[in-house]
Amino acid sequence: MDICKKVFVLIFVVLLSTTIPSIADEDTEVVHTLEEVVVTARKREQLSFEVPLSVSTIRGGKSQVLRSSGMDLRFLSNRTPSLQMESSFGRVFPRFYIRGLGNTDFDLNASQPVSVLYDGVVLENAMLKGFPAFDLERIEVLRGPQGTLFGRNTPAGAVKFESIRPSDTREHYGQLSIGRFRTINFEGAISEPIIPSVLSTRLSILSLWRDDWIDNTHTGDDNALGGHFDIAARLQLLWTPIPKLETWLKLHARDLDGTSRLFRANIIAHEKGALVSDFARDNVAQDGENEQKLLSGGLAFQVSYDIGNHQLVSLTGLERLTNFSHGDIDGGYGAAFLPTSGPGVIPFPSETASGIPLLNQFSQEVRLMTAEENRLAYQIGLYYFHEFVEMEDFNYNTLAGGTQDGYVRQEQTATALAAYASTTLEIIDDLELGLGVRLSDDVKDYTAWREQVPAIEAENGAKPIGPIHKNLQDTVWSGDVSLRYQVSPTVQTYWRGARGFRAPSIQGRLLFGNEVTVADTETILSFEVGTKMRLVDQRLHLNIAAFNYLLQDQQLTAVGGETNFNRLVNADSTIGRGVEAELIFAPIKTLEVSAGLSYNYTRIDDPNLVVYGCGAPCTVLDTPAPVEGTYYIDGNSLPQAPAWIADIDLRYVIDFPSGVRLVASTDWAYRSRVHFFLYDSVEYSDDWLLEGGIRFACKIPNFETEFALIGRNILNDTSLTGGIDFNNLTGYVNEPRYWGLELVKRY
Repeated sequence: MDICKKVFVLIFVVLLSTTIPSIADEDTEVVHTLEEVVVTARKREQLSFEVPLSVSTIRGGKSQVLRSSGMDLRFLSNRTPSLQMESSFGRVFPRFYIRGLGNTDFDLNASQPVSVLYDGVVLENAMLKGFPAFDLERIEVLRGPQGTLFGRNTPAGAVKFESIRPSDTREHYGQLSIGRFRTINFEGAISEPIIPSVLSTRLSILSLWRDDWIDNTHTGDDNALGGHFDIAARLQLLWTPIPKLETWLKLHARDLDGTSRLFRANIIAHEKGALVSDFARDNVAQDGENEQKLLSGGLAFQVSYDIGNHQLVSLTGLERLTNFSHGDIDGGYGAAFLPTSGPGVIPFPSETASGIPLLNQFSQEVRLMTAEENRLAYQIGLYYFHEFVEMEDFNYNTLAGGTQDGYVRQEQTATALAAYASTTLEIIDDLELGLGVRLSDDVKDYTAWREQVPAIEAENGAKPIGPIHKNLQDTVWSGDVSLRYQVSPTVQTYWRGARGFRAPSIQGRLLFGNEVTVADTETILSFEVGTKMRLVDQRLHLNIAAFNYLLQDQQLTAVGGETNFNRLVNADSTIGRGVEAELIFAPIKTLEVSAGLSYNYTRIDDPNLVVYGCGAPCTVLDTPAPVEGTYYIDGNSLPQAPAWIADIDLRYVIDFPSGVRLVASTDWAYRSRVHFFLYDSVEYSDDWLLEGGIRFACKIPNFETEFALIGRNILNDTSLTGGIDFNNLTGYVNEPRYWGLELVKRY
């Protein structure tokens, strides 16, 4: 890593940690009455209790604890019901799964059925979705189709990140931690009113630094891999020149330099489906290169104007990104046809890279909405989205010193237009009807060129090809209907039906194939029933939901296999059903318990759908199809879709007469078995994952300074989270155990 960056960060951290005060933590006091969370799941501020939707929130102290090791967005995985996450790109390109629905595709223009919004602006490309979470008001996880208000590519749900906004109150904080692997993490914010009640600003900064800690036993290099330098910043301005007009501007940027995903050769035990007995996290044996760089930036600009009983809102978003990720895909060194190779059998070397030289995204939304307190409340809106992305794929000849011997170039322009309307009507006292509809037009123009053929393909007669053009267009409606009944002031019940869709997709992995594949529009019809209860004098919050959905033409990605080529397919139908429950309980003033549990059942229903099995020596459990090496996947559950997800958090506070406060907390997350590909196999799966964390904090009088011991994955659970199936039994694993010390300064 660049030493200048390290020096800059250290100086910045020292200055801020000694001079920046901080806002008071919302979760400092655990009181008898639990606070009701305000969410914007329906694009207006509402109490979560009153929203007819399965929604979870993570905020305040819980968010800070889960992020304390400096982990990327995958800290959210299994931390709310039905939410699973993984990535084959390391700290970028997070893949979200809600209620079993996601996309295992690693192509740089891959669409996902879970939308990510940061301060209201959709982040469409998976690389953009990895922008770090810091200085947040809350994170909202909306489960089920969100097609009315959030549009395309939300059949599974949406994850919303909401920044803490500037205010008239002076709010500062700095949080510094040091820990295992020579980790230094810093997060801080300065919020100041420049002109009271007129103009205020907030500057937020995140710096995550970890040294390389993994040895490469093949090259003999100690501490060769595993590190990163990840810095992000956000500047906000809030201007209210007159009482009816509010303007908000946000500028944000990220710079990442570090290790890409580490693939490890033959770490999966053949015919056992578990890690080999001698697996060690802190070493690899590779002969390929590994690096990852990402630079992104953008802005969001919102204007809100009150017109009588209505509010007119305009939200503009701009995003720009460049990225390059390079990895040793076979995960080892040498090859079976050479004198030396390993670990285990390496049939042939594989070293590739993918990059985005340029990504531009522009979005514009205008909506008019009534005040919520009206018996009839509605909002209507127009939405425009435009994205242009250039993509590159490279192949390298590891045995020839890593020289480039394959190159594919792709371009895609995506445009979406939509109009929507949503309304709620209080039919009678305590009974509310909700209706919404959206009409979307989606267009994709795509071109691909294979300009340099990999040597191994050239030997088989492959030649440069292109340009290959694809153009997809579809006009689709989505919508929802809901009934919410207030049984009592502390009990709500609801029923919701929703239709969502995922726009047509294009994929062109032409390094090792000659075909650009497409997938038609995917649609979902989902029904959900739930209840939300606030019991024991508002000390017990309990939310329960049950759902059932039917997907038509689900877009699936047949990843890897014997041909080492990705292709898009549509399944005739996919069914899913399950239940979700969340509980927060404060039995006494000093103790708070929160927990979540979900069960998800998914099944592909397409008797004719066939995919290639693994090229590596794995044991496929599905029925063989007539073509050798292919298998029927009818009846399979979806990949990366655990049946069970559970989490629990406990927080206990002890106050001493001297004013010192001790806070002890622990959190645990569990998921059951997942398989990694469309086919099911013994090897490419993981039986379960259990990760726990602890935090012991001491807050001195007035709670302006806090010292804490933090631990993540304290039992050092080592679980497979994905694999590569075309060469050898290559896999990758979850994050290691982490210990650290933390200092928080606030006033």
